[in-house]
Amino acid sequence: MTHSMTQKERKEKGRVYRYDDPAIMGEQLKFMEKLYDYNSTRPLEQTRRQQLLKEMFAEIGEGCHIEPPLHANWGGHHVHFGSGIYCNFNLTLVDDAHIYVGDHCMIAPNVVIATSGHPILPVLREQNYVYNLPVHIGSNVWIGSGVQILPGVTIGDHSVIGAGSVVMNDIPANVVAFGVPCRVVREIGEKDEKYYFKNRELDISLSDI
Repeated sequence: MTHSMTQKERKEKGRVYRYDDPAIMGEQLKFMEKLYDYNSTRPLEQTRRQQLLKEMFAEIGEGCHIEPPLHANWGGHHVHFGSGIYCNFNLTLVDDAHIYVGDHCMIAPNVVIATSGHPILPVLREQNYVYNLPVHIGSNVWIGSGVQILPGVTIGDHSVIGAGSVVMNDIPANVVAFGVPCRVVREIGEKDEKYYFKNRELDISLSDI
């Protein structure tokens, strides 16, 4: 006889599942309590914020700063951060599946990283079915303001995602990409060693960094 998977098992395997299953919802609310505490901290309570992040996230390295408010479906429980990550205001992590972010990434205001989606077929949505796919972001990635990163996407090391982009497909390492949908515009290279923004020349020596 074929084993019938629970909704939680279906969720963990990336299948469509019903998000309103009580076994899932009850656990989720427990993690969101910590998120509420984090968003209630005052600006000078930096030590408390660091402690809460260690309790909330699946993994988080040293020197990470996340400006409240932070929004996360599971309170960061499925989020894996490296070290030295800075996230500006109003980051939304739809962390129903795992989100992996490498070291020294910068995330601008109003970014959404979503691992969850809804089937196109109407009858499935009526019955509260969803699916989850993990998101992987490499090291030293800069994600501009208002970027939307969709389920299953991988972004390679050192790449820059321009403001307002909708990232539907994988983006390789060492490129500048932007647009709706987000596309690679150029590689990072010699131009960036001379100019730091448009025609503004870099006035420091790279050997001194």
